[in-house]
Amino acid sequence: MMKIKQNDEVIIIAGKDKGSIGTVTRVLGSKVIVEGNNMAKKHIRPNPQEGIQGGIEEKEMPMSISNVAIYNPKTKKADRVGVRVNDEGVKERFFKSNGEAVI
Repeated sequence: MMKIKQNDEVIIIAGKDKGSIGTVTRVLGSKVIVEGNNMAKKHIRPNPQEGIQGGIEEKEMPMSISNVAIYNPKTKKADRVGVRVNDEGVKERFFKSNGEAVI
């Protein structure tokens, strides 16, 4: 079971956007794309056949999954995640600091 999934709220713990909070839009193996963070300027070539005008576009770039930590809204800090089996026999993720399940 993966510890960080799509739509999780994470805090960036390393890099140029350190300290900012965002939502994971995609998980790409060992990399994640966080909404509104790690922006880069990409040059787009015009293509009139497809209706693309061209120019400079800002794009969210992938960052290593080790540079983000799941955000715990109760403690308002970064937290570690564990996996356990609940009473119904289903795996669930939980915060290591307070033992509550990740929503």
